[in-house]
Amino acid sequence: MSPATGRAPARTVPDLLAWRAALHPEQVAIEVHGVASLTFAGWESGAARVATALRSDGVRPGDRIGLVFGAQDWTGFAVAYCGVLRAGAVAVPLSDRLAPAQLRHALEHCAARVVVHGDATAPPAVPPGIRLRTPAGLLAAGDPDNDDHPAVRPGDLAQILYTSGTTGRPKGVSASHANLTLGAPAHPRRLALAHSQRFLHAFAIGTNAGQTMLFNALTAKAAALTLPRFTPVRFARLIGSAGTVFLVPSMAIELLECGALEGRDLTGVHLIGSTAAALAPAVAARLAATFTRATIVNYYTSTEAAPAQTVMIYDPARRDAVGRPVDGQLMIADAQGRPLPAGRTGDVWLRCAQPRAYFRDDAANQATFRDGWVRMGDVGRLDEEGYLYLADRQQDVIKSGAFKISTLEIEAALHEHPAISEAAVLGVPHPVLGSAVAAVVVPRPQTPAGTLTLAALRGFLAERLADYQLPARLLVCDTLPRNEGGKVLKRDLAGRFAT
Repeated sequence: MSPATGRAPARTVPDLLAWRAALHPEQVAIEVHGVASLTFAGWESGAARVATALRSDGVRPGDRIGLVFGAQDWTGFAVAYCGVLRAGAVAVPLSDRLAPAQLRHALEHCAARVVVHGDATAPPAVPPGIRLRTPAGLLAAGDPDNDDHPAVRPGDLAQILYTSGTTGRPKGVSASHANLTLGAPAHPRRLALAHSQRFLHAFAIGTNAGQTMLFNALTAKAAALTLPRFTPVRFARLIGSAGTVFLVPSMAIELLECGALEGRDLTGVHLIGSTAAALAPAVAARLAATFTRATIVNYYTSTEAAPAQTVMIYDPARRDAVGRPVDGQLMIADAQGRPLPAGRTGDVWLRCAQPRAYFRDDAANQATFRDGWVRMGDVGRLDEEGYLYLADRQQDVIKSGAFKISTLEIEAALHEHPAISEAAVLGVPHPVLGSAVAAVVVPRPQTPAGTLTLAALRGFLAERLADYQLPARLLVCDTLPRNEGGKVLKRDLAGRFAT
């Protein structure tokens, strides 16, 4: 262990759980509000029982185990997850809200042998030959005094997490124990979120953000607090009991718009963290104005790059920046992967000391991973001080005539409109220019009908954007389609402009 950092050498997830259980056995690690809570001692003993039961069931090191859970089953998921890893197997977290075809694809792709589903989750329809188990059944069958578990090494495969699939069929991203425990503390004084007794989130199991919360529960001084189902009103009621709050941008917008925060004492919130998608500067500013004593932080990473990320503390002087790297390195490169100097726009790459990889997909690995570096699929630039500014997702850049147009820049400008709650921008076919700019907006409550017309919106944006960036098409709707991770499904929106 380094005396300067308090970081340990590479270790396994079971090692990390055993350390916390010995350190804080009776401390609550995870609480699902109104449903269940889990102490570190209960987590450790439950994982041991699950591991023993799985081994007795014929599970061997390296076997893939699907974990199909909903938000109401976070404690059961945590026990099953660590039990799978303690048995030397590989955890495949999956949301219970996946469509049957999506679930079958993941289970068949990873060749899962067993599916453990939440005690409150309906048994999923799984491919033939895969056994179904529940945490309750495994706990009943397991022997906590049997410590005959296989040796697990830091380099062993621990997890396969399926991407959100916003641009195509989800890919399985594999991570080793060393990757998952990278940066974890090795000294009690180094525990994260020491300024809070609880951290609040409502992220779905099966997402990278959700897995981050699981490992926050393992490594933070604060206990994880979540709720069976996210609604802005329910979430707002719990904010006063949490010193740290984690959100995705869509949740932040709902909280700010619904009025549930009005009149609440928010002075105990020290940190608001946003992840999973770009946080529009106007939304960050509203969060800062609402949570006056909190630090507003934007985290930028991906399922493939984690835990490497950039971290940006909201700074009005750098409204559009998404931060500098933490737990990794950052590079802007040209199409051949050669580094570009500050100010030049190119592909964004992040590097992790313990890199991930796509499971059983050599072609995708060659396109995305290179010597520990991960091509993020975004276009951006660095300033002279090393802050990252995103231009757009590569597939979202609109090529209109001679121009390459950033949808993120237009979306940021739309969020400044006083009548707009949410916005998404995409390219739609144009017979002359190739593509034209289309905007989809969600009005704020009580916005008079007819306020958001194309002409009015173009007039508002004319002082903020160049003429070629102004939307040529407009759709006003009640909601934006989003996946489990809160990202807008732009491919679903494209069909609405077909006529």
